Amino acid sequence: MATKVTEEPTIIHSPTANLETDLALEFLRVVEEAAIASAKTMGQGDRKHADQVATETMRGVMDSVPMDGTIVIGEGERDEAPMLYIGEKVGKRDGGDNPAVDIAVDPLEGTNLCATGSPGAITVLAASERGGLLHAPDCYMEKIVVGPSCKGVIDLDASVKHNLNVIAKVLGRRVEDLVVIILDRPRHEKLINEVREAGARIRLITDGDLSPGVAASMLGSGVHAVMGAGGAPEGVLTAAAIRCLNGYMVGRLVGYTPEQAERMKDMGISDPKRIYTAEDLAPGKNIIFAATGVTDGALLKGVRFFGDGVRTTSLVMKLNKRKVRFIETIHVDKRSDAKVRIPER
Repeated sequence: MATKVTEEPTIIHSPTANLETDLALEFLRVVEEAAIASAKTMGQGDRKHADQVATETMRGVMDSVPMDGTIVIGEGERDEAPMLYIGEKVGKRDGGDNPAVDIAVDPLEGTNLCATGSPGAITVLAASERGGLLHAPDCYMEKIVVGPSCKGVIDLDASVKHNLNVIAKVLGRRVEDLVVIILDRPRHEKLINEVREAGARIRLITDGDLSPGVAASMLGSGVHAVMGAGGAPEGVLTAAAIRCLNGYMVGRLVGYTPEQAERMKDMGISDPKRIYTAEDLAPGKNIIFAATGVTDGALLKGVRFFGDGVRTTSLVMKLNKRKVRFIETIHVDKRSDAKVRIPER
């Protein structure tokens, strides 16, 4: 495992400096600090407080990052969110020639999971050059997420049975061997019945379909597909991760109000019924995806507190450099007698 403590400080030389090279570790720091802050609220039963703590911490750390950042996916519109709202400018204001960056965040994906101490809560950030992430409205997105082997073979308009048969064929498995993750919501009753009728197995989750979407794009995760309607903003974050992992997804905006449909025009969405791929949702050439576990999950371990510090587990991916890093970081206490233990192997 790599550790953050061995890395050199980030230096930005010019606005054309490589986004992935210069800012990856800075964004790692952002999600780590937000995860540590929100983990301190774990199990206290207050989802709003957990989200507030994560948001405030993430926002504060962002202002120490040398960038000209703009939030394109965040906590909502300015009138509803005091910080990390869509359009907000973030980054270190030092008068330097810092790179222009579009940023998508979910300060705490799985607020209910954190509040109850359940598995799978994470802090997430994706970044790209200007225009590299779709400005998605706060509505639902119907989506299917699969791994690299199934690239281009699924169809959002096809039947559930057809898509599962195709996935099984490509993977050399029976449909009965597949595991499909679906959010446990009333809106998915028909989908769940169709998956069961097709013979596939289902893992119902209570919150947070972003992490399962990332897992579906990785071999050995035990997840073969994610299906159903989740948040459109989370769909963009998932797409950023999928592009780094060479996975595949299709998505379409659903459940939007007439007011949201009108607002989409201002966000550059001319056809609300369009079917998007990951490349459409996150078209950037220089994409960074960073996430840190808050509570233990299939993808990342949660934050662990011990007498001499804090241990975090994170995932940092860079599209252009084609690098995927699982990073174990020990945040050592500032006491003079603090000790560091070798991570378990």
